[in-house]
Amino acid sequence: MNLNRDYWEERYAANNLGWDIGTVSTPLKDYIDQLEDKNLKILIPGAGNGYEAIYLHKSGFTNVYVMDLARQPLEKIKAEIPEIPPSQLISGDFFDLELQDFDLILEQTFFCALNPELRKNYVQKMLQLLKPGGKLAGLLFDFPLTLNGPPFGGSPKEYEELFNPTFTINVLERAINSIPPRKDKELFFIFEK
Repeated sequence: MNLNRDYWEERYAANNLGWDIGTVSTPLKDYIDQLEDKNLKILIPGAGNGYEAIYLHKSGFTNVYVMDLARQPLEKIKAEIPEIPPSQLISGDFFDLELQDFDLILEQTFFCALNPELRKNYVQKMLQLLKPGGKLAGLLFDFPLTLNGPPFGGSPKEYEELFNPTFTINVLERAINSIPPRKDKELFFIFEK
């Protein structure tokens, strides 16, 4: 399966968006609500329809960058937040991103959409993009990893083995406030560079 721009744009064109819950996810909303520094430089890779970015913006965060391989979600975000600078809407491959020094990167169904062969590259890219002490936080799926996907699953043990050598694992636990279809299938995490 080639998970390239054409693949994702076809999914958007066909409205085949099984990951899209139509709003900011509850665990991420609750996490965002406790962030005090509105000047944080935040990246949301694979932002999809950008509910988290829109929520952040409405909550007073203006230094939010969103990235997606497909053009449709970025167009939707621009329509929702007309004042967002074009430089903060990034179209392209995450692994080609050169911006650095993010305080926070939010993970919401991006990791699980990547070919599992790219997971070590994901970890290295996150290290490159975060400033020292920066955090990677969000949700990871907790169901067996198979070749059928996306979404591709994983387990706490797999995630610890993948991230622990280079990140401090501050939190990795079952999300207690997932939406009903994802109950007991999501792990909330905060990893620190």
